[in-house]
Amino acid sequence: MGRLGALARSSHPLPSLAVTAVATALAVTTGRSPGGLLAVASAVLAGQLSVGWLNDLLDADRDASVGRQDKPVAAGAVSRRLVAIATLVVAALAICLSLLSGVDATVVHVVMLCSAWAYDFGLKATAFSVMPYAVSFGLLPAFVTLGGPAAQWPPLWLIAAAGVLGSAAHFANVIPDLEDDAATGVRGLPHRLGKTASAGSASALAVITGVVLAFGPPGPVTTAGLVAVPSSVLILLIGRVRGRRPGSRANFNALLAVAVVDVALLIITGGAEL
Repeated sequence: MGRLGALARSSHPLPSLAVTAVATALAVTTGRSPGGLLAVASAVLAGQLSVGWLNDLLDADRDASVGRQDKPVAAGAVSRRLVAIATLVVAALAICLSLLSGVDATVVHVVMLCSAWAYDFGLKATAFSVMPYAVSFGLLPAFVTLGGPAAQWPPLWLIAAAGVLGSAAHFANVIPDLEDDAATGVRGLPHRLGKTASAGSASALAVITGVVLAFGPPGPVTTAGLVAVPSSVLILLIGRVRGRRPGSRANFNALLAVAVVDVALLIITGGAEL
């Protein structure tokens, strides 16, 4: 159980489950059957697990060099061989499960995964580190809708909003590890911009996501959109003020709260158009 627990922790479980939950919630709005919902959830979860395990596997030496005890592979809590096997198995499983949603959806999911794997294999250390997040998140609604009853592409504003939200997630995800990453030679876009500029970029992108979701759909702006955008700005301002205290995580927590607002708005407005 200890080794299996370490394997689970090395998969980046919270982000994996979060992305799976968003994809499944979007699938609900397309009128999928219970079997269809299970197909979406299982394919996305398998893909996310492959990305998480590959990330920790490739980063094991770098994580070990800076003493990352929170990384099971680097800490030796689980063998690299087991993680490599698990990565290959779930990657193949993700593609096979995607076929339950059709060929078009499968092709989109493969592109999403190739983009995410490219990040793990080295794009994370370049000035283009944000691109895999923008591409993979942006295509997530397409994977859902192409495999749905209507089998159609989502509107461009929904793809754009998902891509911008993914870009915000990249900055937010990297900020806590900037120092450790820099010490091991990883210099992605957030590292080049610095902590302050990266935090500002994440906040701006999160607000832009809300704006696109509120004003992108045709017709009048919904009540949810009118409430979400100013609420996000207020949350970020409060986080900025409280974050001035030494050691405070108020900025990061505020960004996470805005991300939750954006995801809720993504499901509400995206679902109305799918």
